[in-house]
Amino acid sequence: MYQIVPAAPGEHQMTVGADGSPLKKKLSHEGRPLMMASMLGFMLVLAATVAWCYYSASLRKAQLVKADLLDLNKDGFIIRNQAGAVVFSMAFRSGTLVLNSCSKEGDILSCTQSDSGRIHFFIQTVRTKDTVMCYRVRWEELQDKHLVEHAMAYNNSHWYGGAETATQYWPLRIQGEEEPQPFVTSDVYLNRKAFGGILERYWLSSNATAIKINDSVPFHLGWSEKDMTLRFQARYQDSPFRPEQDLPALPELSYRVCVGSDVTSIHKYMVRRYFEKPIKVPSPEVFKQPLWSTWALHKTTVTQEKLLRYASDITKHGFTCSHLELDDRYTADYGEFDFDPQKFPNVTDMFEKLREDGFQVTLWTHPFINYDSINFGFAVERGLFVREPSGELPALVRWWNGVGGILDFTNPDTREWYSSHLRMLKLRYDVTSFKFDAGEISYLPHQFSTLVPLSDPSTFTRRYTEIAIPFSERAELRVGYQSQNISCFFRIIDRDSVWGYELGLKSIIPTVLTIGILGYQFVLPDMIGGNAYPNRTTEGKNGLPDRELYIRWLELSAFMPAMQFSIPPWSYDNEVVQIAQKFTELHENLVAPRVLELAGEVLKTGDPIIRPLWWIAVDDEAAFKVDSQFLIGNDLMVAPVLEPGKQERDIYLPAGQWRSYKGEHFDKGPMYITDYPVDLDEIAFFTWVH
Repeated sequence: MYQIVPAAPGEHQMTVGADGSPLKKKLSHEGRPLMMASMLGFMLVLAATVAWCYYSASLRKAQLVKADLLDLNKDGFIIRNQAGAVVFSMAFRSGTLVLNSCSKEGDILSCTQSDSGRIHFFIQTVRTKDTVMCYRVRWEELQDKHLVEHAMAYNNSHWYGGAETATQYWPLRIQGEEEPQPFVTSDVYLNRKAFGGILERYWLSSNATAIKINDSVPFHLGWSEKDMTLRFQARYQDSPFRPEQDLPALPELSYRVCVGSDVTSIHKYMVRRYFEKPIKVPSPEVFKQPLWSTWALHKTTVTQEKLLRYASDITKHGFTCSHLELDDRYTADYGEFDFDPQKFPNVTDMFEKLREDGFQVTLWTHPFINYDSINFGFAVERGLFVREPSGELPALVRWWNGVGGILDFTNPDTREWYSSHLRMLKLRYDVTSFKFDAGEISYLPHQFSTLVPLSDPSTFTRRYTEIAIPFSERAELRVGYQSQNISCFFRIIDRDSVWGYELGLKSIIPTVLTIGILGYQFVLPDMIGGNAYPNRTTEGKNGLPDRELYIRWLELSAFMPAMQFSIPPWSYDNEVVQIAQKFTELHENLVAPRVLELAGEVLKTGDPIIRPLWWIAVDDEAAFKVDSQFLIGNDLMVAPVLEPGKQERDIYLPAGQWRSYKGEHFDKGPMYITDYPVDLDEIAFFTWVH
């Protein structure tokens, strides 16, 4: 806090006579030099006084930058916690403030000039509750300038959040130097350096700080390993972002930083304040029983005969099934909504047989219509596609199954046309729901137009996810942007059948934890054993994913919110079938009841179902770095084996009393248990003893 005290004006005294009138004196020639010397002395004193006042004013200006645990200088600002430690640092990279242009009124500190011209800059302090202090920050250029960039320092802390990525670490790792790129949804299976299909402008630190970038920002993200910073940039030049209609393309970077008492409580505060919550829990059956997909097993060669045989084998081997998922490709061409009669000659009979055997079925769908589809011309005529920038012609796009148009889900006519075909499939064949594939804006042209202009291109992803709402009981999405309120399952992107962090087994826990922090709790962790894609598979016999990899993947999936098979256990041997039966039963009897209880709480709180160890160990430096263990709720801790050839692993137990699945008791935590034995048909898990 500060106070400006105006300087008191000087008082002039005059010699007066007895009658009160000024006493006039006649100056002699001899007195004039003395007079001149006095005047010169007065001017020197006046100049010194002015200089001192200017210096004092500068000091007072410097004091303006201190307010409520925040220190601002021309190059950036820092925030301290209640104990006085610096917990957040932000540097201004695209310009420096002219501090003499700054002033403070109430809780708002504002500045009007940078070294490059006029700006609108402010930091507003918002004390929301005793344990949380927030700061609204905004830097807006008022002159023609290409970008605004701020750089957030790591401050020797651990950061979480942002986006699903191909190589997923927990906590985040800054590797190399990356210029800021558009922070938009992308298919990270095809572009492994991009940001993924599920992302939010939100990051969280072990220092009990969190940052949320405003929706209005044309946001680009980069990083520097050398400086250990995340680079937050706002720009319209060379960018898919566009200013709102009739507004100039002047970049603005605005965000909110909040500081709390610990990492868990500040995250709870941010989620409750800034994230939407789902309005209902999806089908309990999907949480309890595995779903079975045709994709990894049959790819695009699936037929009616293969689907019926797959269902029969599930029953024959004694497995339960929440639903069968008929994936690509059951239509004759991409962009059609009925079955290929060559591959599925008796669709009505097929669905009747599956219903009699107790199977519900979901179908794969996507937002593309290929140019050779019978629906392409109709969609062009009705204006259902995303268009070229001129708005005259549909924009052709390339996706993994060819070339065609992509439907414009900002157009109400498109939404109704597309949804009507899905409703027709439900009505005609009693289809349960749909797997909504794609939806990333990386499949849009670099330049495009939609019926409703998009200032933020990822809004396209949001509009696509809304199509799933009427089918949400068993619907599946693989993209999410501001979509936390959509009550369906969010699937992480396709996994390769490998062990590592790049879309492999080790990436599953970091990815599920990350999207949980971003507010997506009903997670489908993709197919057990991965997708068995050629050249991206650790192979075992007969071209299958490695047997040990498959078993360890199965064990981990049993402790996720939902399980998904495609390559069936009986593709291996009877021992794998028995292990799979054991863990599907364990999932249904032990895991699912806990998950469903937590799923109900998500509707009110948004708290993760799958939680990091620091959730219950907020001051534990070791817990901040554990990426191969997780919690279900607060009291069930899971430690799968994720390394090939291992039947033991090191386990970290946070403070508290723990009981292992073998009945052992550990009550001297926190502690490391080294080389804890875990057989091939086991997964280590521990219950917190209250």
